[in-house]
Amino acid sequence: MAQATGTFTVKFWEENSYAELGSPVKLTEASVAFGYGGDLEGSSSARTLMFYKADGTAEYTGLELITGRLAGRSGSFVVRGTGGYGGNVATTQWQVVEGSGTGELSGLRGSGTAVADQPTGGHFTLDYELG
Repeated sequence: MAQATGTFTVKFWEENSYAELGSPVKLTEASVAFGYGGDLEGSSSARTLMFYKADGTAEYTGLELITGRLAGRSGSFVVRGTGGYGGNVATTQWQVVEGSGTGELSGLRGSGTAVADQPTGGHFTLDYELG
């Protein structure tokens, strides 16, 4: 298994509530775009569903399509992300969706973590295999 590390930046974020459950508790959906640098170079688009709790923390889940180069190979793949936000840090656990790899990334499998600890982004680790 190989490991990719690097950074990401938030390029776009649009978030809308779809259920207000008593301020500040709510459900939202976000459309997000990221840029990646390091061992994974590229960009992505994501759709994320979030639940904001009364204590100001949140839990979320979503799908992200990443397009670019990983280990010198071009293509795209989808990760399912689940995580939480609290204390100005969002931590997401990634799982590559089986069968989602395209181009030279066909057969990609793996998992990782993305940590948004800066206002505009953070860092990631992806442990992966190319089949």
